[in-house]
Amino acid sequence: MRRAFPAAAVVAALALAVSACGGGESAAPAPAQSAADPSKISGEIIWWDTTRPDSEGPVFQELIKEFEAKYPAIKVKYVNVPFDQAQNQFQTAAQAGTGAPDVIRAEVAWTSQFASLGYLQPLDGSRAIDNEADFLPGPLSSTKYQDKTYAVPQVTDTLALLYNKKLLEKAGHAEPPKNVTELKQFALDVKSKAGVTGLALNVDAYFLLPFMYGEGGDTLDVPAKKIVVNSPANVKAMQTLSDLVTSGAAAKPAVQDSYVNAMTAFKDGKAAMIYNGPWALSEIYQGAEFKDKANLGIAPVPAGSVKAGSPTGGHNLAIYAGSKNIPASSEFVRFMTSKESLAKMAGKLGLLPPRTSAFTDPAVTANKDVTVFKPVLDSAVPRPWIPEGGQLFQPLLEGYQALVGGKETPEQMVKTVDEKYRGIFKDWS
Repeated sequence: MRRAFPAAAVVAALALAVSACGGGESAAPAPAQSAADPSKISGEIIWWDTTRPDSEGPVFQELIKEFEAKYPAIKVKYVNVPFDQAQNQFQTAAQAGTGAPDVIRAEVAWTSQFASLGYLQPLDGSRAIDNEADFLPGPLSSTKYQDKTYAVPQVTDTLALLYNKKLLEKAGHAEPPKNVTELKQFALDVKSKAGVTGLALNVDAYFLLPFMYGEGGDTLDVPAKKIVVNSPANVKAMQTLSDLVTSGAAAKPAVQDSYVNAMTAFKDGKAAMIYNGPWALSEIYQGAEFKDKANLGIAPVPAGSVKAGSPTGGHNLAIYAGSKNIPASSEFVRFMTSKESLAKMAGKLGLLPPRTSAFTDPAVTANKDVTVFKPVLDSAVPRPWIPEGGQLFQPLLEGYQALVGGKETPEQMVKTVDEKYRGIFKDWS
């Protein structure tokens, strides 16, 4: 999965939000339901899955078979929808009142937006949620909107520093860098002693956040309804990034296709370090440098002057408010987010389960990639879970591109992003 939020998706989201507020007909949420005898629930439900159909999809289809064996009166129609198309397709279908699935695998930032438009079924008190206290606080926070629950965490993620152990050792470092000062020096050492790029950057808003969080910066102060992106902390973060490029510690990234370029360089041994998440591991292991999996190092992102912090990402399962079979959909969500299902997902795919108990399951402990990512999750920072949350990324992306392209200084970059945010949050200070 790539962390990309195209401008077209943002424009479409804005247009749909305006039409919904202007009297567009969306399904009224039905009351939460429970079942005295779940085994007697019947019906057919449609699930839109947004995972990669070749590598991740088969595991979720296995889980569907297990669910149907447990609930023989419920049939699940599996539909794989490309991640970068699912948000707009669901909004279009929900707005029209036809064609939406019963259950959707929604990126964490979509939940509050869909809920604000009336497209999601409230789940408080329903069987869709089992042992809510077992979920990690970060992923769980993304399921709430105006003190109600509209989804259940299905997978969580964050960013880590991934590194080539052999290249770092060739540069004289047995351990990964712990802060951005060391990151710069280690990368320069790799360049001079190993003859390859020290750090490959991905010019994407999600990948910019660790540098901001590391200096104590952020985008919004939601409780105070305040835009805080234009701050000394964020200026310092942008200065750090700019210095990594101008010093040669990081190769100057292309503003287009930088994710692919960074991954290719890392897999081929032409870059020693990148920032990426657990979703990237299966692809990385296909690279020439990591046929021996032991050569891949995974560590928390290097700390800034304040802390080490990465964004909280992942996906939730949500039920469409207009579903004709909410009881069956609730049972399906409950099953797919159970400890057992999440452990199977994590063990086979290396994805991070959002339940605390799942990390102690033998299927999970046997997967070293998952267990090594658990400490990284401890420093994950929840993003603003507000309907406009998805709109924060495009201005950041454009600012990041301007920064590394030499078109704006760090001070100009955060000022420009601030101005764009004020066009989105007109009543914020």
